[in-house]
Amino acid sequence: MKRRKFVASAAVGVAATTAATPIAVANSINPSAANGNEIYELRTYQMAWGGNGAALMSFLKDVEAPYLKGQGGNHFMIFNETGQSQPTNIWVLNSFPDFSSYQQAFTNRSSEDYLAKAASYASAGKIYERISSSLLYAFDGLKQMKSPIDQASLFELRIYEGANEDAVRRKTKMFNDEELDLFYKVDLNPIFFGNMLSGPYVPSLVYMLNYRDMDHRKAAWKDFLEHPEWDAMKNKEIYANTVSNIRRVFLEAV
Repeated sequence: MKRRKFVASAAVGVAATTAATPIAVANSINPSAANGNEIYELRTYQMAWGGNGAALMSFLKDVEAPYLKGQGGNHFMIFNETGQSQPTNIWVLNSFPDFSSYQQAFTNRSSEDYLAKAASYASAGKIYERISSSLLYAFDGLKQMKSPIDQASLFELRIYEGANEDAVRRKTKMFNDEELDLFYKVDLNPIFFGNMLSGPYVPSLVYMLNYRDMDHRKAAWKDFLEHPEWDAMKNKEIYANTVSNIRRVFLEAV
């Protein structure tokens, strides 16, 4: 079993972002408030055919991670997609204590010191076709990212799209008030939960779970779906029609 490697650091959104207006998901959140909710950046590198993947990994591990830790970031994780995905995608998850830390890290990437350390990466030739980036705001029910469980080898990223902003607000309330507690009871272990402030799927919420293996995942979700608390909450009128589409990606930590 492949054990996870967790790099305690942080990162910043340097990727090309598919922008969206933050107010689209912010009916019930205040990202500017200093209330302890972390900011997450989720990056995807769509690798070019024959692209220099070694140069990207060296940059992420040896330049980006230590730099961003020094800028006050909290976590930095790198993932491969499981299976033989085409095109190959590399995922990067970063966390920041607040928006000011995110902005500071972004601004300071133009410093001479950083540019010198990133010189090999900058001259490595074509590495990827494009980068996409999403900016997320942590749920009140889980304000800071959690570390992976022992022997975690499988990570599941789930994106819940809503038909409108109100649908996402109500699904967020469902997680904050009830569903997250049930996750812990049935051994569905989260890494983070966040609302997408900008990115390709606004309005939506995004979360990541981690498991020891696929058998662990199957057992936990079975317990969840059969739990009487889930049966009760899913039928509440306030939570009706909150999710219009679910996207799911299985990942392994690098």
